[in-house]
Amino acid sequence: MHILVAGGAGYIGSHVVVDLLENGHQVTVFDDLSTGCEENLQESAHFVKGDIFEKGPLERLMTATQFDAVIHMAALKAAGDSMKEPEQYTRHNIEGSYRLLELAVRHNVKYFVFSSTATVYGDPQYLPMDEKHPLEPASFYGFTKLQVERQMAWYSQLRGLRFASLRYFNAAGYDAKGRVPGMERGTQNLIPVVMEFASGRRARLEVFGEDYETRDGTCIRDYIHVSDLARAHTKALAYLNEKNLDLLVNLGTETGYTVKEVLAAAEKVIGKALDVQITDRRPGDPPTLLADSGLARQLLNWAPEESDLHHMLTTTWELYRPR
Repeated sequence: MHILVAGGAGYIGSHVVVDLLENGHQVTVFDDLSTGCEENLQESAHFVKGDIFEKGPLERLMTATQFDAVIHMAALKAAGDSMKEPEQYTRHNIEGSYRLLELAVRHNVKYFVFSSTATVYGDPQYLPMDEKHPLEPASFYGFTKLQVERQMAWYSQLRGLRFASLRYFNAAGYDAKGRVPGMERGTQNLIPVVMEFASGRRARLEVFGEDYETRDGTCIRDYIHVSDLARAHTKALAYLNEKNLDLLVNLGTETGYTVKEVLAAAEKVIGKALDVQITDRRPGDPPTLLADSGLARQLLNWAPEESDLHHMLTTTWELYRPR
């Protein structure tokens, strides 16, 4: 298939591009490089620089090229920031997605794969969370993703655009073969924050609360290697093509690590102790988030193969460590 990856120079997007190319697909990356890295672009992928909101570049690209599928990964993703800047998140995540959906329909694209999030569920009412869990986002970011999921469902019904919505849990790690050399920009996720601090790129390492009802008082999260996420996108495209059915699945490992467990494992990988500052809890941080990924395993014949904690940490440290 010929696939347009919007946001394909970003952290997760660049790993998706690597996996698509490995599986024989033709790939065009569309990215404005505001958060993506030019060094992550693969030589065998065509690259077009542009903004989704500019009428010219994307319109010309989709007019000139018949794409079979669009993978949409061009969005803002910081839940905390979304609560402070809802207008910005409305524009980028909702309006930008609607524009891409509109163009996909107008140019007869068959399949649309969407980078969604487990934050659409909000605070867990039971664990692990499966796809039937109530949808009550606790952040504006989660709300924006849920709005796009609902729009895609209508476009499937009214316009025949088949979609896959992939609800990520906590992405971590880097390509083990070093094919994605550009560091993620502006990250707020624990593992890259730890690596930034350990490599001298960040002045302070904070843990937000240690009085949760967990085994060591810190939050538990489900971390999944980014290359496992990438493989799920390729498998989702195959599912859409073979089954002609919409798809909505969680992508996680069903295993959780506490913040302190991640820090202890990171110290072993890095080879030194980390000076951690314990601060107050962040509003909206539930004690535990765990995925039920049984549906992805069943429908996609997918499993997280690279998501052990040591591998996620070592592949990240290999990129961040001082040379």
